[in-house]
Amino acid sequence: MVIENINRHLSYGEKKMEAIINSVKEVSGAVTAATLTTVAVFLPIAGVGGLVGQLFRPFALTFSLALIASLFVSLTIVPVIATWFLKAPAVEATLTEAAAKKLAAKVRAEEEEKERKSLLQRAYLPVLKTTQKRPVITLVAAFLILIFTFGLVPFIKTNFIGSSGSTSFSLEQTLPSGATLEEKLIAAEGTEKLLLATKDTVAVTTTIGGTNDNRVAFGQSANGIQIQVSTKETVDGTVFQKKMEDEFKKHPELGTVLFQSGGSFGSSGNVDVTVTAKTDEQLRAGIAKVTEVLDGKIDNVGDKITTTLSEKQRTLKVTVDRAAAARVGLNEITISTLVAAAMRPQAIGSINIENKATSLIIKSGDKPATVAEVKAIGIPTALGYLPLSRLADVELVSVPTTVTTQDGDLAATVSLTPDPKASLTGITAQVAAQIDTIKDDMPTGSSILPIGGVSADQAESFSQLLLALLAAIAIVYLIMVATFRSLIQPLVLLVSIPFAATGAFVALLATDTALGLPALIGMLLLVGIVVTNAIVLIDLINQYRKQGMPLEDSIMNGARQRLRPILMTALATIGALSPLVLGITGSGGFISQPLGVVVIGGLFSSTILTLIIVPVLYRLIEGRKERKALKKAAKAKPAKAVKAQTA
Repeated sequence: MVIENINRHLSYGEKKMEAIINSVKEVSGAVTAATLTTVAVFLPIAGVGGLVGQLFRPFALTFSLALIASLFVSLTIVPVIATWFLKAPAVEATLTEAAAKKLAAKVRAEEEEKERKSLLQRAYLPVLKTTQKRPVITLVAAFLILIFTFGLVPFIKTNFIGSSGSTSFSLEQTLPSGATLEEKLIAAEGTEKLLLATKDTVAVTTTIGGTNDNRVAFGQSANGIQIQVSTKETVDGTVFQKKMEDEFKKHPELGTVLFQSGGSFGSSGNVDVTVTAKTDEQLRAGIAKVTEVLDGKIDNVGDKITTTLSEKQRTLKVTVDRAAAARVGLNEITISTLVAAAMRPQAIGSINIENKATSLIIKSGDKPATVAEVKAIGIPTALGYLPLSRLADVELVSVPTTVTTQDGDLAATVSLTPDPKASLTGITAQVAAQIDTIKDDMPTGSSILPIGGVSADQAESFSQLLLALLAAIAIVYLIMVATFRSLIQPLVLLVSIPFAATGAFVALLATDTALGLPALIGMLLLVGIVVTNAIVLIDLINQYRKQGMPLEDSIMNGARQRLRPILMTALATIGALSPLVLGITGSGGFISQPLGVVVIGGLFSSTILTLIIVPVLYRLIEGRKERKALKKAAKAKPAKAVKAQTA
């Protein structure tokens, strides 16, 4: 904008140094205010907590520092470079100062006439004149555009962050309770063969079981097999998942194989419904009720509904008869230790043989393999070896492998995996509607908590960004009040913000892009960019009015002269963001692509409407003020005349 203004003044025949200094003075206030408003837009993000703050705070900081640096460069370095490379029109040195001024005025008039005859001005000026003459019709049309804009909202898909475009996927393969390690290994090998059979897969990594001491890893099923798959970068993740899920269904011997939802950046990727209850039976009845009402009734979700309700596993329960144990001089701890030693050999230390440490393990016979053999375990007592069945009850029972509690109650979650291309808001509404039908009819003792998972993350993040957007608009307004020393003119500038949503919403629909966190950050960015265009327009109009130019001429000349820099800025921004929208940035475009779509669409509509609506509103408001001032002056003249006659 600074370069364009310098070039324009030089074309008017002004001397180089004079043109550069005047040009920088003319736009310095507007450029500074515009930069500060854009920086101020990102200030509220610094106060946003949670995932939004962690993800976008560095972006906001980088963007703000880059803008401040660009402001410094435009007001200091650019004018210096302009003195080196921009050429001023040749002026005869023999001309007197008066003749030089007269020539400059002639050149300026000729140049302005050329500007008016340019293709750009011939397209804009008739529109500007027509809207200035018909302000009411213009504002009604603008209002209809806003109604159309907000009418698009129900048709826009929403999500949280969206598909990350990652080429890595996690799968969990689950076999029936009690499956042996050998059975798990065979099933895992079968799944690996199916994955490697496709040309899309690069590598497969499988983990079976828990840690070395047989504990289940956090977040994994007791019978689960964890599989990590890497695919080629050109593979569409959604298509790949669908193809493999169909393939897994053809092989029931592999158990249940599901792609994990893959929530991004620590967030859940599922829509979760949590049920709580006092007892295990009540919890299972509640989960069954919720699963029944959701199964097959929600559109755009995965075929399989999963729950965190752990499967029951067959377990031998040994209940020591305290009285019988006491009669032979034993207690529960001693008997449990002896039974554990019989089931698993015990290490009693190590011995150094040929400078190598070797563990010493006590093993008495073969490990019991049946319930009868466990009951027959010999327990040493003062009366000799007695079978375990004489001192304890041994029975085969089914118990949960894991127990989850929430606020002291047992808890389990029913999860649905949304289609990455579907609207998360629509899916959440469907789930909520189904849950409402059974809330009052849940099994005794069980209750349903509010919908959680990615839906809760989305609602929280959207509310935080909405507050940030309102705070940004308030800060921008305060900066503009200080810049223009007016409470009304900044309101005229803020009118351009809603029209940014017009192009943004249309762009989202046209590209089938969901409104998520990246898109909302784009909306926030639009606030600063859109107001920038309005600021440079109004600032020049105000300068012309201070110079004594009539209101109508000030508006026409100011809008005409700011048309080119505003369009240049908008087109430069659109060009810079185009690679993001076209996906040239690669698989990392899950954030940059929605942001680019929103900014390009919003900038397109707001730029056009700003050049038309802002001058109309300015004329209505300032014209009314001028008429009031003229009436007041007209009333004051007769009063002064009467005083003069009296005197």
